[in-house]
Amino acid sequence: MAPNPLPFAINHLLAQEPWAQQMLLAHRGKTASIDAGLLAIRLRVAADGFVEAVDDEVVSDVEIKVKLSDLPLIASNTERAFSYVKIGGDADFANAISQLSQHLRWDAAHDISKLVGEIAAQRLVSAAGSAVATMQATHKSLTENIAEYLLEEQPMLVRPAAVAAMGGEVGRLRDDLERLAKRIEKLESQI
Repeated sequence: MAPNPLPFAINHLLAQEPWAQQMLLAHRGKTASIDAGLLAIRLRVAADGFVEAVDDEVVSDVEIKVKLSDLPLIASNTERAFSYVKIGGDADFANAISQLSQHLRWDAAHDISKLVGEIAAQRLVSAAGSAVATMQATHKSLTENIAEYLLEEQPMLVRPAAVAAMGGEVGRLRDDLERLAKRIEKLESQI
């Protein structure tokens, strides 16, 4: 089995949060399967509360299935992440995994402080957060400007209200044509 960085990353987070490790200790020996189509991994809770990768032949206590197309939605809305996945198996273990996924966070400043010191680490993390916020605002503004251009200045897109109005007009025209056809039929039958 090829080395997998996911257990290492999860264990790093667990080492920073003793409460999370204690939560997993109650489920030691249990295995969770995470299947994202092209990527599937099985993790078992070890006796020390950390996780370890296991072979695919090991039966899972919890199976978590997620579509690759839903990963951006999950990343953008972590509070609702588990609404995009299908979970089956041991309910208590699945609940523990859900709680960990919602509350376990990486403390980047703590790890960076080991390299550059606490003050520099806080400033780097703050600068990175500001850069991400600026990129998100720029992305939103650019998206809105492109949409406005394609709707108003170079009409290549149509507003949903305009589509609905046109659909209503087409429906009325169809009904009028049917009534006209029936009138013509009636007049022809009289002649």
